[in-house]
Amino acid sequence: MIPSPRLPKCCPPALLSALIVAATLSGIPPWTTAQDDKGAALLPDLKIEWQKNILRVKGDFPGGAIDIWYLEAYCRPGSTDRDWNETVIKHETTLKRASDDHREIDLECRIADGVIVNHAIRVTEGGLTFDITATNPTDKISDAHWAQPCIRVGDFTGTGEGTHPNDKYAYLAKSFLFVDGQLEHMPTRRWALSARYEPGQVWCPAHVDRNDVNPRPLSPIVPSNGLIGCFSKDDTHLMAVAFEPYQELFQGVIRCLHSDFRIGGLAPGESKTIHGKLYLMEADVEKLLRIYATDFPKS
Repeated sequence: MIPSPRLPKCCPPALLSALIVAATLSGIPPWTTAQDDKGAALLPDLKIEWQKNILRVKGDFPGGAIDIWYLEAYCRPGSTDRDWNETVIKHETTLKRASDDHREIDLECRIADGVIVNHAIRVTEGGLTFDITATNPTDKISDAHWAQPCIRVGDFTGTGEGTHPNDKYAYLAKSFLFVDGQLEHMPTRRWALSARYEPGQVWCPAHVDRNDVNPRPLSPIVPSNGLIGCFSKDDTHLMAVAFEPYQELFQGVIRCLHSDFRIGGLAPGESKTIHGKLYLMEADVEKLLRIYATDFPKS
């Protein structure tokens, strides 16, 4: 629902009319709501750095920093009920470039089967973008089907080791995804409890084989979109992440959330591109969905 505009009582009608006409001609709304003003003030100015496989996002938001294990793993298909060590394909990541203003980072991953994955990570208004290109320069088919950026959200949600040392899952109450087009907090309905490895929760989209996801409890719920996220400790901000294409959404066991991107294997000489976005913005879910629809029009 859009709130009704509150017009200033002290403004004479003639002056009010002139202000509205001038604002309309300039393309600027003749009024703003308190919510609009609050949102504008809370957009953080972000900086990024990467070392030892950790991408750190820093800014003026609750917690002050979010660490992302970038990347945790590249994975083979057939993973849902298999030993994790048989699923992971070893890789090494190298920092190729970092801008002096801490707003651009380029990484290169070399996977053990010969695949090369380049990551261009950029700070944008209200978040980060990830533009990823995976290339198979070998003469053999690659089984690299998906990969895991692991986002640590304990400090952001106010449920980290320092405040909740004995409750690694307190952050669930702050976390969400979208089911049947609506935001749903965790734990969601029909929460799965059993799997090869427990606890945790996996949501598999309709376009992915349910045999090819994380071997944690697999929800029967199919998510509405590729977004997964959480609210900050004081509920002023939200963090959300999405990739296209994506393999799964995942709530992990180290105070983490995942939107794991999909590669889908690579034929000899084949290249594929993946696009991702991490949103770090005011806690406005409707605005998040509008921006997401623009960023991912095919989702």
